Amino acid sequence: MDPDEARRIVRETNYVTWRRQGGWDPLLITRAQGSRFWDSAGKEYLDLSSQLMATNLGHGNERVIEAIAHQARQLAYAGPAYATEARARLSQSLGEVLPSGLRRYFFSTSGTEANEAALKIARAATGRQKILARYRSYHGATAASISVTGDPRRKAIEPLQKVPGTVFAPDCYCYRCPFGLTYPGCNVACADYVGYQLEHEGDVAAMIVEPVVGTNGVIVPVPEYLPRIREITRQHDVLLITDEVMSGWGRVGEWFAVDHWKVLPDILTTAKGITGAYVPLGLTATTTAVHDAFRDRYFPHGHTYEAHPMTLGPAVAAIEEYRRLGLLEKSRRDGEYLLRRLREIQERHPSVGEVRGLGLFAAVELVRDQKTRAPFNTEEDKLAGKPLVADQVAAAMLKEGVFCVSWVSHLVVAPPLIIERDELDHGLDVLDRALAVADQHVTDT
Repeated sequence: MDPDEARRIVRETNYVTWRRQGGWDPLLITRAQGSRFWDSAGKEYLDLSSQLMATNLGHGNERVIEAIAHQARQLAYAGPAYATEARARLSQSLGEVLPSGLRRYFFSTSGTEANEAALKIARAATGRQKILARYRSYHGATAASISVTGDPRRKAIEPLQKVPGTVFAPDCYCYRCPFGLTYPGCNVACADYVGYQLEHEGDVAAMIVEPVVGTNGVIVPVPEYLPRIREITRQHDVLLITDEVMSGWGRVGEWFAVDHWKVLPDILTTAKGITGAYVPLGLTATTTAVHDAFRDRYFPHGHTYEAHPMTLGPAVAAIEEYRRLGLLEKSRRDGEYLLRRLREIQERHPSVGEVRGLGLFAAVELVRDQKTRAPFNTEEDKLAGKPLVADQVAAAMLKEGVFCVSWVSHLVVAPPLIIERDELDHGLDVLDRALAVADQHVTDT
């Protein structure tokens, strides 16, 4: 098909997610390999954000591709009531990498669905309705998952599709502390406030958190935060759901972010990197105790593609590849280098307020004024379709052949875990140059 014709057809017949539909003119991507992809004109791009923080294994991994082909030849589909070899093998593999204690699995086809299942399971298992979430969060696009989402996407849909019962808690966001305090003198007040909420709120089934906040800023909590949240939720008999859709599968240097703090949630959700995004798979993993709540009680969830063999077989291969390539260790090693380079870049640009991250998961937060920490843009600007400075920086990078995700007022640097050091250096050099676009908008002081 002619590339221009293909772009026209897609543009004129498809929806595009999370934006106003007018003015969309997408690139036509034709192939990808390693940490790079190419458009229909043959231009090469370095993928500095793993598309949507998903292609942890990079593009074109032959072992995962072969696993997809093998599964298609052997058994392309079976209903969720059947056992399959792919289901058994993946369940066995998950038992080796998930936090000890998470031994019951529900398979779906996205992170959104994994969270939807987790919320329904928590409510049904406890008989309670309310969910405690956080403001700087994203948990998905379905009715329940968007209702516990804090970012502007919830505001856009809330009048039309809202599941009641969400209560929002403060974030562990030291750069913009909701209490105006400074760590460590704050004594992690954001965690203690959760205890106050649970003591007075009542009817809370679960708290859902991203251990490392994803799209909304790659916010890494202070060391005491997550263990304290776990302690507080246990004290109040509230389930803890950890959303590891982005932070899992080596992204932050461990199999899962909770491993950094030795925290065992009651429910863990994940997707994206579980197959390296080669096929869509979501996972909701629970403790046996949560599962046992349904031993003599109706389990109120399911769908046609639950435990779809075509999604499970490649996940086994993906887990083997994380191990074979030593990607957890590489993520830790390269993550230290990435943060060091980003801090050097920060020193040269008045538009950079903070850089932060863990493993190969980092954010560059842009500000109009470093002293006041005033951002260039707000969530309201995003919803209103106003030009965003972060988008302008990302566009400048794309012109130089480097793709980087931007969101409201920050950039997400999360390359495939297989990225070579010279590729990472190239991407960061391009980022360094592109930040001059943001520097031009800095308030004179």
